[in-house]
Amino acid sequence: MDFLYIFLSSVVSKFTDMGSRLALLYLCITVLIVYGLWLWRGRPSSFIAYLLPKEVYLHKSNIVDIKIFLFNILLSASGLFAAVTMTPLVTNGVLNSLLSFTGKSTAPPDLSLFKMALATAIMILTLDFCKYWAHRLHHEATILWPFHALHHSAEVMTPLTANRNHPVFLLLRTLFTSMIFGAVQALVLFLLMGKIELLTIGTVNAGYFLFNMLGSNLRHSHVWLSYGPVMEHVFISPAQHHIHHSIDLKHYNKNYGEVFAIWDLMFGTLYVLRSHEQISYGLSDATGARIEQPYPDLTTALLHPFADSWRALWKGTSRDPQATAASEERPQT
Repeated sequence: MDFLYIFLSSVVSKFTDMGSRLALLYLCITVLIVYGLWLWRGRPSSFIAYLLPKEVYLHKSNIVDIKIFLFNILLSASGLFAAVTMTPLVTNGVLNSLLSFTGKSTAPPDLSLFKMALATAIMILTLDFCKYWAHRLHHEATILWPFHALHHSAEVMTPLTANRNHPVFLLLRTLFTSMIFGAVQALVLFLLMGKIELLTIGTVNAGYFLFNMLGSNLRHSHVWLSYGPVMEHVFISPAQHHIHHSIDLKHYNKNYGEVFAIWDLMFGTLYVLRSHEQISYGLSDATGARIEQPYPDLTTALLHPFADSWRALWKGTSRDPQATAASEERPQT
């Protein structure tokens, strides 16, 4: 009964915790944004049909999204994901190593606005940089792609599709991010702040609060929202993430970023929109031909990626970035 309570509390927290994209405030603001887009586009249908089209929300793909969402909450309630969140340990270890190696103490605590702003910017950019590379590695590494292919197998997109992730993907991304972010946080402590102020942490959280307020839920949705070619060189728009999920050959390996477009721009993976584009979602092969849904239920979604990853490892070859080793799927972008 205690575990059931923890599980149900975890489900509820997804809709109340401001750190979750699915928090009710963010969902309500998303509805308001969609309402504005509906008006601007000339009321193409009833608003309810525009907001919640049956062909999207009753699609089998969305049903699988719901099951994966609940399963991952179950794992989270067990403490599995918390066990690999090693940021405090890494920060402490790197900081102690720096102090021991240099024989110095940390920078004196400094509450100047400039240093707090600099520390905040460094941490926000580092976190986004980690997410870019964790994402990209899961596309381009032979043995990792099967665990991310599940996310790209979504044939329709709703805000829950953001949670259509294999547990292995979540574990590896958390571990990767914790290691790098923890090390950078130690450097910030050593060189700039002396200690991490609550104001700095709050400002980092405020950055993601703003990101979620401005339509992050539309990144996985049927609603098209582009920021225009200028802004899309700085921030990844919902429409750019739709491109990332497209099966069109010209969209392959594009727009890995979460918040900022600068990493895609820097590493040659940015796709900037010039006009509205028709998008088809799902998995495809190296020619762009759609592949039949490989994960029609929760069991295959959880187990098949292990078999595909093992086959890729057994082959021991460097995968063509346009196709998976196990099933000739390509890494979606």
